[in-house]
Amino acid sequence: MARLVHQADSARHRSTRPVTPHAKAQPVASTRAAASPSGAAATGAESRSAGGCAAPVPVPDAYDRGMPQPTPQVASFADLDARTLYDLLRLRVDVFVVEQACPYPELDGRDVEDGTRHLWLAADGAVLAYLRILADPDGSARIGRVVVAATARGAGYASRLMTEALRLVGDRPCALEAQSHLADFYTRYGFTPVGPEYVEDGIPHVPMRRDGRRPTQPPTH
Repeated sequence: MARLVHQADSARHRSTRPVTPHAKAQPVASTRAAASPSGAAATGAESRSAGGCAAPVPVPDAYDRGMPQPTPQVASFADLDARTLYDLLRLRVDVFVVEQACPYPELDGRDVEDGTRHLWLAADGAVLAYLRILADPDGSARIGRVVVAATARGAGYASRLMTEALRLVGDRPCALEAQSHLADFYTRYGFTPVGPEYVEDGIPHVPMRRDGRRPTQPPTH
């Protein structure tokens, strides 16, 4: 999802209870992103949290130059080799299902769609961070399943992936479902709330959208 955990998939059943007030992966150009709260478990932006799941624990904002800074990789489902696909899905399950104690169908069928693009960072044979870009029926893009491995948090990886994802999205409008405590992270990339806050699987979320034709440079602080 946007899971630091953020995220939100249209295929998933929501408990939209309003909140009451009180491979053949192709390397893509590497971009240097500003520091971000990517240290959280996930930044899932479609919206995938989980029913009765443990709330994500925030991690201090940091950009550790001592951490690996690998080149982002991007691939369609058809272009993923078996080992890479396994590693990407395992990271998602390890965080969204196991770490967050949320038993839900993580594999929702949208990973295999022709318009879906999987974007990740890896170093020394290990996946450090991941997100996916979906193609919605109205022609817009949808970012989700944003996740950073536990051992790689606090190094700005979510920020790097978001910057690259928006470069790939180009001038298309883009939507996501952010966990409420991460909404500020997404506003740095031009996303704004487009609906009321709701609860999905026990975690407050807010729908967000970014109009097309916006610049995709990393946010500054």
